[in-house]
Amino acid sequence: MFAERAWELGGVSIQVAQGPANGPPLVLLHGVVRRWTDFVSVIPSFLPRWAVHAVDFRGHGGSERTPGSYCVVDYVPDIVALLRSFDEPAAVYGHSLGAMVALAAAAAAPEKVRALVLEDPPFHTMGRDIFGTAFRSQFAGLTRIVRPGRTVAELSVELAAIPLQLPGRPDPVPLGQLRDAPALRYMASCLVQLDPDVLAPIVAGEWLEGYDGPALAAHVRCPALVLEADLAAGGMLTPADAQWLTSVLPRSASVRFPGVGHLLHWLAPDALLRPTLAWLESTR
Repeated sequence: MFAERAWELGGVSIQVAQGPANGPPLVLLHGVVRRWTDFVSVIPSFLPRWAVHAVDFRGHGGSERTPGSYCVVDYVPDIVALLRSFDEPAAVYGHSLGAMVALAAAAAAPEKVRALVLEDPPFHTMGRDIFGTAFRSQFAGLTRIVRPGRTVAELSVELAAIPLQLPGRPDPVPLGQLRDAPALRYMASCLVQLDPDVLAPIVAGEWLEGYDGPALAAHVRCPALVLEADLAAGGMLTPADAQWLTSVLPRSASVRFPGVGHLLHWLAPDALLRPTLAWLESTR
């Protein structure tokens, strides 16, 4: 059903998993340190009406490594080139990093994007504010264990032991207390295919350099659906960032998921798909 192949996009080889041509293109963009398979929980619901193109970002999965070019803005030209290769405008669904790249790509090529779905984009949570969150300790822990030659089994064990400094908690909490064993093993399977250099700008707090969210949103012309996870459950989109995002986007709506964390498409796929499929269908 899916064929994976390398696409030469703007001088970088990007791995894309492509489904049958059952409708307009739908591009799926995953979060940082993951890959296209992160969407297996929702892809079957898209296949009957869309031509799914699920991307491995540069430095991730089967895509080319580009050391030193892993700020959010560096991923955008690859996706703009993909969008411009299609004969008709695409819908773009992005999670986390993928949501921020989707927003920027829609701003750069508004004529090539018919709809956006932005799942819990982190914005400042992963930029200037990362030092006040548990995410800084999580990604710092990843830099200590991600290197060539590691196995999924090794990384699963070491992931569980990464200490997270949670706000309001005096002692670190191991990641294994917050993620179950299957989730950790899947994450490990993505990490064995990750360029470790992907982590450098995140840990340094430089990931958002050159990325101006409000300015980008002002150039978007298509309808945009924002899916908001719950901060108290591990979500990343802050109320302040959600407010400017929906106020600047010209045709937008938002849906909140109380009690559900950042990985909405894994943690609550049925609840997520109801508004998502309706939004996408309205743009065909």
